[in-house]
Amino acid sequence: MSAPHLPEHPDFLWRNPEPKSSYDAVIVGGGGHGLATAYFLAKNHGMTNIAVLEKGWLAGGNMARNTTIIRSNYLWDESAAIYEQALKLWEILPEELEYDFLFSQRGVMNLAHTLGDVRESMRRVGANKLNGVDAEWLDPQQVKELCPILNISDNIRYPVMGATYQPRAGIAKHDHVAWAFARKCDEMGVDIIQNCEVTGFLKDGDRVVGVKTNRGTINTEKVGLCAAGHSSVLAEMAGFELPIQSHPLQALVSELHEPVHPTVVMSNHVHVYVSQAHKGELVMGAGVDSYNGYGQRGSFHVIEQQMAAAVELFPIFARAHVLRTWGGIVDTTLDASPIVGTTPVENMFVNCGWGTGGFKGTPAAGLTFAHTIATGAPHTLNAPFSLERFETGALIDEHGAAAVAH
Repeated sequence: MSAPHLPEHPDFLWRNPEPKSSYDAVIVGGGGHGLATAYFLAKNHGMTNIAVLEKGWLAGGNMARNTTIIRSNYLWDESAAIYEQALKLWEILPEELEYDFLFSQRGVMNLAHTLGDVRESMRRVGANKLNGVDAEWLDPQQVKELCPILNISDNIRYPVMGATYQPRAGIAKHDHVAWAFARKCDEMGVDIIQNCEVTGFLKDGDRVVGVKTNRGTINTEKVGLCAAGHSSVLAEMAGFELPIQSHPLQALVSELHEPVHPTVVMSNHVHVYVSQAHKGELVMGAGVDSYNGYGQRGSFHVIEQQMAAAVELFPIFARAHVLRTWGGIVDTTLDASPIVGTTPVENMFVNCGWGTGGFKGTPAAGLTFAHTIATGAPHTLNAPFSLERFETGALIDEHGAAAVAH
């Protein structure tokens, strides 16, 4: 049975075309990274005869299942560079895309609860400043001034001993970001094809020459994989392995409240992070479920533990109710850093392994991956994030800066 096809309508933000028999490039994955890649391929490299293939609906995967936090205060030079580029792009994209996706630079705090936390956090502040990333160290009283509802008393399990703070960080409305990219892609002639699942690849020796889908075969000169938690599945279809593992990652929201939480607060130690969305719901998350899987749900004990941590840090939240929970599928690497570059298959490129940092990295992922696809060589920002680093040992270990799923 053929896939459902939505009728054309002048009020739609993008077309829903049938796939053509061939394209200059095909992007697999219609989430934030896939759409951003298509956008920068068209805008920066003049490649408009391209298709974005999405097996479900546009941005229905991790793009619609994250907690929307944006920051760039990573420890190592390579990470700080690519995430800071992303943040700079976030600051100009609402005007460039002509779409207000509610980017709110309300700041992000990372709490410290032990002397070890304090030392690591102050080290990160110093590293951030050396890399031109805005970063501050706050003592407990300054933390309280910035977020009055936070509990800084010394009679809790892990008292707040201070926090790092990035003022330019914040949140954005994830659905609107996807719609903004999709509309601009469509305006430039990119085909966004929903309900189009990739089932295999056509190869001529070690070179990819086409994509097999449930809607027919598409010939193409280049393929970019942007499928997050399913990247390893696609790689296996193409005949190579990726050093990633997929885990469920859960989040939850409360019912709507009046504004009570002015910033974003993250705690690696008690494992919870909290912001308040534009509509008023409290948005909370924690770490990944420990088992590997492709289910978009997780274990109840993860929710239970993050709620206990949230109520300890924010006693006022004991009056709130959980409205709904959900899960995404995150692809994690050994060093908690992404893979963006070439693959053993000629003309096939991969963008994966962003783990819990995919949303915040969306613009820079699209910029650098588009450059890699268009030129066949990595951008200076994504060159360190190649597959080869797992052979050479040149890892970029960001477990400290990315210890909480966010």
